Amino acid sequence: MDQQQMNVVPVDSDRQITYTEYGCPDGVPVVFLHGTPGSRQLGALFEAEAQENGVRVLAPDRPGYGRSSPWPNRSVRDAAEFVTPVLDDADVQTAGLIAFSGGSPYALSIAATQAERINQIDIIAGATPPTASDESPAIQRLLASLATTTPSVLRGLFRGQMWLAERLDPSFVVGQYTANDDAVANAAAEIVKEDFVEAFAHSRNGAVIEFRDTATDWGVDFDEIDVEVRLWHGSNDTNVPIAGARRLEGEIPSAELHVLDDADHLQTLLRSTPHVMEGIDD
Repeated sequence: MDQQQMNVVPVDSDRQITYTEYGCPDGVPVVFLHGTPGSRQLGALFEAEAQENGVRVLAPDRPGYGRSSPWPNRSVRDAAEFVTPVLDDADVQTAGLIAFSGGSPYALSIAATQAERINQIDIIAGATPPTASDESPAIQRLLASLATTTPSVLRGLFRGQMWLAERLDPSFVVGQYTANDDAVANAAAEIVKEDFVEAFAHSRNGAVIEFRDTATDWGVDFDEIDVEVRLWHGSNDTNVPIAGARRLEGEIPSAELHVLDDADHLQTLLRSTPHVMEGIDD
C-alpha cells in the first residue's frame, strides 16, 4: 500500500482516477505515467531524487489499473481525459511529463493534444509506435495478439501472474524487466513487485486495452509536439529494442535521444532517474 496519501478524483458519476504524490509537496510539478502493466506505486522510485531536486511527482493509475476505474472504450488519443483531471485536482496549470515504458504513447498523446498543460517530456525506455519499430519482441506480439483476439484469456493470465507475484520473491517480477536482477537493490525490487501486484489488484482491463491499442496506429501527430522531448534508452533493452527509439527520435522534431550504455529496460529507469530529476525545469 501507499505510504503517501492516495488521492481520488471523480471524473463523472461512473469513473474515478487515483493518484499519489511523491517528492517535494511544493516543488516543480511533473506527472509520472507508469508502464504496461503498472500503477501509481512505481512513482516511489523517484521519491529521494524528487525530494533532493525540489520536484513534485503526481503519479496516477491509468484507467483499469490499481484503484482507477476501467474505461473499456478508451484509446491512446484519450490520454488527456485522465491526466488533466489530476492536474486540476492538484491545482497545477502546467507540468512536465515523465513516462516509463508503456506510458510513452500516452505522454506523447497528451503533448500533441494539450500543449498548453505540458512544458517538457522525459520518455524512459519508452514503447515505440509500429511505424518506428522493426518486429517487436515475441512476448509483446503474443500479448498484443491475445489482447485483440482472446482478451478473456489474457485477463486470466494476468490474474495468475498477480497471484504468483504476491507469493514469490520480487525477482519473479523484476526478471521481466532486467537481464540481471541481482543488480537491482532490494528496496527498488520491492517497489517493482508492489507496482505489479497493485496494477492487477482490482482489474486486468487496463493492460488488456493497452496491449491491444499500442500495437496499432497510436493516432498521435508527432508534428504537433513542440515541447522538449528527452528520450532515455538503454543499449541493451530487450523489452523495447533501441532501434525503435532511434527511429522515434527522427519522427518527433523536438526529440533528443540519450543512450545509456549497457542498460536494460529496468536499469534504464533506475540509472536515468537522477538525470531526469535534475533536468526538470521551473
